[in-house]
Amino acid sequence: MSRPAPSPIARDPLPDLDQKQTALSYLSEAWADARHEGVDGDCLAQASLFTALAELVSTYGEDAVAKFAEGLSARIRNGEFSLKLAKQ
Repeated sequence: MSRPAPSPIARDPLPDLDQKQTALSYLSEAWADARHEGVDGDCLAQASLFTALAELVSTYGEDAVAKFAEGLSARIRNGEFSLKLAKQ
């Protein structure tokens, strides 16, 4: 996995949407590398969820993350996390 070298020049933080897109790009690359190395997708998903939830808990606390997680089932059922292929 190749990452850009840290810049010695201090930069302003990226806007939130740009940070999310950059983070998704890094994660997608890491995911592809792990799959190429033979790591099972289900194992990656579970490790990713654990890591993400642990980070959220360290940032916002257990109660806030538990409340957030309570709403995930409805969002999943509503298709927010489904990757739909465009029909041509």
